Amino acid sequence: MKKVLVVDDAKNIRMLLTKCLELEGYQVKTATNGKDALALFSSERFDLAFLDIKLPELSGTEVLRRIRAQGNDTPVIVITAYPTVKNAVECTKLQSITYLQKPFTADRLRAVLKEVTPPDPLPASSDAYKCAADLLDAERWEEAISRLKAALAADPTDPAVYFGLERAYLGLGDRETAEKFHNAGRSFT
Repeated sequence: MKKVLVVDDAKNIRMLLTKCLELEGYQVKTATNGKDALALFSSERFDLAFLDIKLPELSGTEVLRRIRAQGNDTPVIVITAYPTVKNAVECTKLQSITYLQKPFTADRLRAVLKEVTPPDPLPASSDAYKCAADLLDAERWEEAISRLKAALAADPTDPAVYFGLERAYLGLGDRETAEKFHNAGRSFT
């Protein structure tokens, strides 16, 4: 499970981010100020962080500066209600990956997460067939073909992928292509 740190002094923002991130499968830790955030960055490894610019005691920009100086390369999404060009330039120089402007909705948060997190890779073994099995069972042929071709690019020796493609092309009524994939799959069994 991926771990994320949420740093914001506003309780409602921390709660919104925590709930949304947990629903997306993240384990969430929170901090209410820059000092606590630095302590957490020093003691734990995070896959992602949301960092408010305006924090009590120590600004989010200063937290970002210090963790980068320590060699911490955690991807950081800066959150702020007061975006300025100066802050944007400074945070970009400190390798923040994007801004999330307050107020924001759960949908906007999901869109930002989608932008900054790479998709899970398809398995390169016979699990690739299982990955597309639901699509095949639902007769969503084009989607299944797309997933299976990506898996095929990752591992061209997996017979289950070829047989999955055979099934999808049969579903589309393309017997000639289905037969080609069937024959290719047999050569790896």
